[in-house]
Amino acid sequence: MNIPANLKYTKDHEWVSIDGDIATVGITDFAQKELGDIVYVEVETLDQTLAKDEVFGTVEAVKTVSDLFLPLSGEIIEFNEELETTPEAVNSDAYGAGWMVKVKLSDASEIDSLLSSEEYKELIGA
Repeated sequence: MNIPANLKYTKDHEWVSIDGDIATVGITDFAQKELGDIVYVEVETLDQTLAKDEVFGTVEAVKTVSDLFLPLSGEIIEFNEELETTPEAVNSDAYGAGWMVKVKLSDASEIDSLLSSEEYKELIGA
């Protein structure tokens, strides 16, 4: 199971990469395996400011639809438009081409509430 040590994680199986006051968010390798073949990613919150844990979009797999929860409060400033035509990138490259949104953080102190790679491994029993 791929769980990069340089990222932060949530109990909702999202990963977060922090660069200054910008967070890049996607779903983990574990989450994409649990969901199966991803056929659609929807984010209708572009340019909106959301609070931590609010739903920012959905991911649709062959058998299910799951909400995506924002791991940190802030403004959704970018959506990975490549996912509109190639949603399967979430399956093949969850931590790279499969990223979903970029968020301009409004409260950097929330980063402390995220899980380390070791804590996430414990959560999923890896």
